[in-house]
Amino acid sequence: MNQVYEKLLKCYESVRSQIAFVPKVALVLGSGLGDYADDIRVEATLDYHDIEGFPVSTVPGHKGRFIFGYVGEVPVVCMQGRVHYYEGYSMTDVVLPIRLMKRMGAEILFLTNASGGIRQGFHAGDFMMITGQIANFVPSPLIGENIEELGARFPDMSHIYDEELQAVIKKAAAINDIPLKEGVYIQLTGPNYESPQEIHMCRVLGADAVGMSTACEAIAANHMGMKICGISCIANLAAGISPTPLTHAEIQQTADRVAPMFKKLVTESILAMGR
Repeated sequence: MNQVYEKLLKCYESVRSQIAFVPKVALVLGSGLGDYADDIRVEATLDYHDIEGFPVSTVPGHKGRFIFGYVGEVPVVCMQGRVHYYEGYSMTDVVLPIRLMKRMGAEILFLTNASGGIRQGFHAGDFMMITGQIANFVPSPLIGENIEELGARFPDMSHIYDEELQAVIKKAAAINDIPLKEGVYIQLTGPNYESPQEIHMCRVLGADAVGMSTACEAIAANHMGMKICGISCIANLAAGISPTPLTHAEIQQTADRVAPMFKKLVTESILAMGR
């Protein structure tokens, strides 16, 4: 058996021996949404350390656990802390949690993150619905022997972010008077922030926001046939645009400041997806 798939099955069996909950929506909580699970009807929690062979996040502020519960009547699994490629994990380990949540039963993947704003006119605290992505600067999670049980060898990537889910998010934002930008997200490896020259390159390529996660997760989810949507919190202006040096503290402060509105947008969108 493929070793990557075998590891996925072992993690799934470990989860199922402890939790029977079946989610519809898998929600990855980025910076600023770490405590989102405090506001939902929680049924169970599972620490990453309690899942055999599961990668554990080392980023400050990422709690490292699954939260199972309900947003309204919609069953969700929240990933409270993701793992990143820059932490030294293989790309198959980085997307293992996404594959695991699909295995649990999730049909929709809702990705969130904090990112650097590239497009002219973006400001710290803006929300950008992700309409497309550029992932060429990190290894594809599909490199290696294809896992036929998950998806096709050469999956189409024309519509990674589901247009129907985008319409749901736009409607939820409009109803709740939440300003919402749209744009293309580019993933670079990190952990260093980008140089001004690299940001110029990203702009030339057509990116509107840059970060160190998300795109690889979307590729793995698309490979498995999940419906995907994503919202990026513009936590800072990227290098060469921002007049001051970039710091993780600045990003966390911005994410925390807009967290209540971010939570509202995510909640209203999930409620609409469950109808």
